[in-house]
Amino acid sequence: MANAGLDTVIGATRNDPAAAAPFVKKAQQLEGEGQWVQALDAWKEAAAKDRTAKNLFQCAKLQDRLGMDDDALRTYEECTRLPSPPVQVFVNMAVLLEDAGQFTRAEKLLKKVLEANPTHNRATLFMKDVRASKDMLYDEEFAREGARRDALMDTPVTDFELSVRARNCLKKMAIRTLGDLLRISEAELLSYKNFGETSLVEIKSMLTAKGLRLGQQLDRGHYDKIRTEMLEKLKGTVSEEVLNKPLSQLDCSVRARKALQLLGIHTLGDLAARTEAELMGVKNFGQTSLEELKQLLVANGLSLRVLD
Repeated sequence: MANAGLDTVIGATRNDPAAAAPFVKKAQQLEGEGQWVQALDAWKEAAAKDRTAKNLFQCAKLQDRLGMDDDALRTYEECTRLPSPPVQVFVNMAVLLEDAGQFTRAEKLLKKVLEANPTHNRATLFMKDVRASKDMLYDEEFAREGARRDALMDTPVTDFELSVRARNCLKKMAIRTLGDLLRISEAELLSYKNFGETSLVEIKSMLTAKGLRLGQQLDRGHYDKIRTEMLEKLKGTVSEEVLNKPLSQLDCSVRARKALQLLGIHTLGDLAARTEAELMGVKNFGQTSLEELKQLLVANGLSLRVLD
């Protein structure tokens, strides 16, 4: 019976405190003796007789203590839907959600507690833990994204479906990886002997299918410099954490996301280092996408770069 869900015990629940009282007394006695499983059974019986947030909270606490995390979460959630749930319900539930990696839900619950009681010590401490865990997760995701991007740049051009002529031309030009292709301009390719429009179209099509374009890494140093200058300029008004926030974490439309990939834009700082004209110069990038990205920047205290 100890592992049964509360729903099976409280099938036909009635609010009868008097009927629940003996089970409450028994549960408290068993808890005092350290008999947690039996105490949980008694609390379930009490909750079946008197379905209150207080009785359900005691069930959830013991489920939590016994490692029955899923059952505890369901019971805590049931508590939140009843009148006058103990504040500790929200805190304990947030801790379980953090353990499960559901940081956003945990943060929302703790915010409720702190809005009602800004000095709640346990909620304050757990809020710090939750936010630190979120930041760590974002850092790990950003690092993984960077590693995937680096691995893609090191992919040999021989791995792609290109004609023999295109392959031979690239080989003679010492273009061996995808990264090499992104560091050469269209004009440079066409200037090479025997490299014609057909091979150019073929290579550009291959890159476009991957959300890339010829020469997109040529100006990387230029934008890194602008980005560094911007960090200094915005210091004190916008945090470096905001500037380094990966765009993959933000809600962008497919069209806007593809345009950003073509320009090698991966963070909010990268985006803020670009001008409106540069974005509008990307094929199929229109006014709607521009407004979408401008609003995204404004929401984070940023804007597109304006030429001096």
